[in-house]
Amino acid sequence: MNHLIQEIKHIIHQAKNQAVRAVDVQRVLMYWHIGERIFVAEQGEQHRADYGTYLIKNLAKQLEPEFGSGFSERQLELCRQFYRLFPIPNAVRSELNWTQYKLLMRLSDEDERTFYIAETIKNHWSSRQLERQIHSQLYQRLLLSNDKASVLAVAQNEIVPHEPKQIIKDPMILEFLDLKPQQHYYEKDLENAILNHIQEFLLELGNGFAFMQRQKRLHIDGDDFFVDLLFYNRILQCFVVVELKMHKLTHQDIGQLQMYVNYFDRMEKLPHENPTIGILLCADKNETVVKLTLPENQQQIFASQYQFCFPSAEQLRDELQKELQHFQAA
Repeated sequence: MNHLIQEIKHIIHQAKNQAVRAVDVQRVLMYWHIGERIFVAEQGEQHRADYGTYLIKNLAKQLEPEFGSGFSERQLELCRQFYRLFPIPNAVRSELNWTQYKLLMRLSDEDERTFYIAETIKNHWSSRQLERQIHSQLYQRLLLSNDKASVLAVAQNEIVPHEPKQIIKDPMILEFLDLKPQQHYYEKDLENAILNHIQEFLLELGNGFAFMQRQKRLHIDGDDFFVDLLFYNRILQCFVVVELKMHKLTHQDIGQLQMYVNYFDRMEKLPHENPTIGILLCADKNETVVKLTLPENQQQIFASQYQFCFPSAEQLRDELQKELQHFQAA
């Protein structure tokens, strides 16, 4: 009997979810067609400079009292913008809801919009998850270590990531941990906070990550070592070792992580798997120290700074400028 009850509950929930989804799809199409009609009407009165404002204001007066706030002036302006940004009917994706489209319409860069559309569909992001990724400037952070064409191609599944840098971000934004930037924390505090928000942390890490273990014990000739966090990436098909550092990164930290990476490559990795990746998640770093400590052109160790709040556009512009200078000097 209990099994039957659970099956029926599942059928009910599934039907409700499908009904909500169908309503969302129809709402999006409705707003697109409204935007199309407004745009066409405007084009027929191009000689009147203020006709667009006049038209929307009068439409809202007629529609809002009967159909509600979904047809206010602001909403009708969004409909017009929606059609102008997505003028081809099949460019409107049924996987996205109206709230997500409103978030996407705030983006002025077409490539950035294309990236977030592809990532939302591929990863089944909710509206809240999409909003967080936009606010955390995921697109710009990936551009710090990749070219634009590569970032878009990976997002749209045109190429499968084959290098760790294609999915690893620097900086990583950990605002969801609710830790205050100015307060002092121990590494254990950061580790506990991450595990309490593991779903959000996996989303921040990127595509294909799965959590395996905390404080993984490595027994090496009588000595014990403990890996802070161990993950696996199913796209890159490799172990991912994450070490947490609350201080500015040192060459000793890099050496420690290199030993852990070597251990997994030599003791744990299966023949069909790719080399282990190591990520040092640190409060601060000296990029030159990182580069001098590691062999040239190495592809396994990465140092990423973490931030407890969203980055500003100025911060990311500065970082992009630094990367450009490094590239030109190389």
